[in-house]
Amino acid sequence: MEDTIFDKIISGEMDADIVFENDDVVAFRDINPQAPTHVLVVPRARMESIAETTNHDPQVIGRIIHGIAETARTLGLEENGYRVVFNTGTDALQTVPYIHAHVLAGRKMAWPPG
Repeated sequence: MEDTIFDKIISGEMDADIVFENDDVVAFRDINPQAPTHVLVVPRARMESIAETTNHDPQVIGRIIHGIAETARTLGLEENGYRVVFNTGTDALQTVPYIHAHVLAGRKMAWPPG
């Protein structure tokens, strides 16, 4: 499997505006933000998408969710709220084949999305 931009950020080969990291995840600002706050939370354990999570220990998924919550707390997003989005596959416009969560905040979100 060829390295993605996320692999390069996690390894330190590529710079990113990292806002939170721990042993399980790295969170950094999106280079094409869709909200005033737009952060990507990427697990260190590589999976291509949500669809691949069935092949992993469920605790890995729990650690990703925990990393999302810790990122939101670090950024002070808890009071007004935030949206978490996982895109899976081409129809959902997943552009990097590496599971990642978009944390969006700083404005009212519309519904339905898309």
